[in-house]
Amino acid sequence: MSIQERLLRLRNLMKEKEIDIYIVPTADFHQTEYVGEYFKARKYITNFSGSAGTAVITLDEAKLWVDGRYFIQAAEQIAGTTVEMMKMNEPGVPTIEKYLADTLKDGGNIGFDGRVVSMGRGISYEKTAAKKGGKIICDCDLIGEIWQERPALSKEPAWILDGKYAGETAESKLSRIREYMKSNHAAVHILTTLDDICWTLNMRGNDIEFFPLVLSYAMITQNEVYLYIDGCKLDAEMKAKLVKDGVRIRHYDEIYEDVKTIEKESPVLVDPDRLNYALYRNIPDEVEKVEKRNPEILFKAVKNPVEIENIRSAQLKDSAAHVRFMKWIKENAGKIPITEMSAAEKLEEFRREMEHYLRPSFEPISAYGEHCALMHYAPSKETDAELKEGSVFLTDTGAGFYEGSTDITRTYALGEIPDIMKEHFTLTLMGHMGLANARFLYGCTGVNLDMMARKPLWDRGLDFKCGTGHGVGYLLSIHEPPADFHWQQYARQTAVLEEGMILTDEPGIYIEGSHGIRLENEILVRKGEKNEYGQFMYFEMLTFIPMDLDAVKAEMLPQETRIQLNDYHKAVYEKVSPYLNEDEKEWLKKYTRAI
Repeated sequence: MSIQERLLRLRNLMKEKEIDIYIVPTADFHQTEYVGEYFKARKYITNFSGSAGTAVITLDEAKLWVDGRYFIQAAEQIAGTTVEMMKMNEPGVPTIEKYLADTLKDGGNIGFDGRVVSMGRGISYEKTAAKKGGKIICDCDLIGEIWQERPALSKEPAWILDGKYAGETAESKLSRIREYMKSNHAAVHILTTLDDICWTLNMRGNDIEFFPLVLSYAMITQNEVYLYIDGCKLDAEMKAKLVKDGVRIRHYDEIYEDVKTIEKESPVLVDPDRLNYALYRNIPDEVEKVEKRNPEILFKAVKNPVEIENIRSAQLKDSAAHVRFMKWIKENAGKIPITEMSAAEKLEEFRREMEHYLRPSFEPISAYGEHCALMHYAPSKETDAELKEGSVFLTDTGAGFYEGSTDITRTYALGEIPDIMKEHFTLTLMGHMGLANARFLYGCTGVNLDMMARKPLWDRGLDFKCGTGHGVGYLLSIHEPPADFHWQQYARQTAVLEEGMILTDEPGIYIEGSHGIRLENEILVRKGEKNEYGQFMYFEMLTFIPMDLDAVKAEMLPQETRIQLNDYHKAVYEKVSPYLNEDEKEWLKKYTRAI
C-alpha cells in the first residue's frame, strides 16, 4: 500500500470520527526517543524513518516536521508521497503549535493517540482546540486501524544488571527518589520513561533494537513500588529479586486503571515532558499534580564511581577495536571490495572479540562520500556504496558492554582526498579539541560552551544544524538528558554540567551531495581547581582513537590545537597499545606521531 493510499484511509477514518487534524509523533507509550517496530506509526504514514519528527495530517494536507539532522534524509524519503517537509527552526517555517492554531477551523477537532503524546504536548493541543471552540479526541489509534500486519509488541526477556556494574542498589536509588518526593510534597510518583525505570530497578531488556530497555511503567509511593510489565519477560529468579527489592508486579496495561484510584490526599509527581497524556487524563481531577522533572534523570546522568571506572574500561576496549578497524580500512579500502555495510560488519567483528561485549548501542552509521552529509544515514542493500580512494568514510557507531555504552565517530581519508575535505576535517578537529580542552566555572551549561566547538566554523561562515553533543546513558539510552551542548535549540532541556556526567563532543561539517565530516569522543565532567573565582571544571577524555592525520592540513592548526592533538595522540598510544600486537603497535605509532 502506497503512502497516498494510507493517507486516504486515514482521512476516511478522520471524517468518521469528526477529526480535522490528526497528529502522529515519533514515540511509544513511554516517550522513548528510539522506538520498537510496533510503534513506528509516523514512519508508516510518511515513509520517513528518522528517529525524530512529527506528522500532522489534515483532510487536505500532510506535513512532516523534522530538525536539521534530517533535512536531507527526509526530503529523499518523502519524495512523491504528497507529504511536505517542514524544516524546524528555519526562517518562515511555523512551529507545529502555530500551524495548528492557523489551520484548525472554528469548531474543529484535533485527534491523536493519547498514549504516544506527552502530557505537556497534549495540554497544548487541548488549549489550541479550545480556542477554536473544538476539542481533542485522544482515545483512538487511527494508524493502528489501517496498519495491516502491524508488528507485535516485544516479548523479549528482561534481566538484572549486577551490582558490580550498576554501582548502586535499587534500594538505595528508591531511597533517593523518595527523599526527592518528600521534599516536593508528593505521595505518588508515576514513571513511564523506560530508561528511568530500568535505572531505578537495575533492570535491562531487549524490547527496543540496540537499546537494552524494557516496556514497562512504574508507580512509586513511600512504601511500595508497582512495576507494570508483561509477566512473560520475567523468569522466577528475576521475579524473586524484584520482590526482594519491594516491587509488586502488575500487568503492563493495568496502570491506566490503577491511576484512577489515586486518593485525593496523595499529590502525584509528574513530568509533563515524559508522562503520556492518556495517563495524565486518568489521574482524578481532584488529585494535586506536582509538575517536576523526573528526579531519576539527573540521578542517572551523574555516574557513580563504579560506573565511571567501568566506562573507562569499556572505552579502552572499544578504542582498541576501533584502532584495529582503522588500520584495516586504511590498508584495504580501494584494494579489496569493501562497502558501507561490510565495513560496519568488520567493525562489529572487532568489537565481538572484546570481553563483555553485548551489542551495538545504536544503529550504526557507516557512510561513504556524499552519504556522509546525511547526519543519520544508515546503509541499506539499495544504498550500500563501495568504498573507493579519493573521498572520506564516516563511521558513527557505539558498543554496549556490561561496563557501559560507547558512542564514537571517526572520519577517514581513503587515499588522497580533495583539499576542501582536508580543510573541513581540520576545522572540525579544531572545534572538537576546543571543546574537549575547555576550562570553565561550575554553573555553566552546554549552552555556554557550545561556541567553543563552533567558533572555527563560524569564523568561516560555516555551521552544522544539530547539537554538538549529548549525555550518554549507562547501558540505557545513548542520548541521555539533561545535559547537552547546543547554542540555542535545546537550551530549555539542558542542565548545569555536574561532575560525573558523560557527554559526547561531536562537531561536524555536512556538504550536501559531496561529503561530511564528524569527529566524536566521549568526555567526562571533572572538578578542577577551586580558588577565589569559584570552582573550575574540565573534561577528561574517555575515547582514545587516532584522528586521521592523512586528513589534517597541519598548516591550518593553531599552535594550541597542535599541542592538544599531539598530547591526545600520545595518550592514545600509551593507553591502547597494551591491547595490540606488535604489528598493530607499529602502525599506531605512525598515526599518533607528533605533528
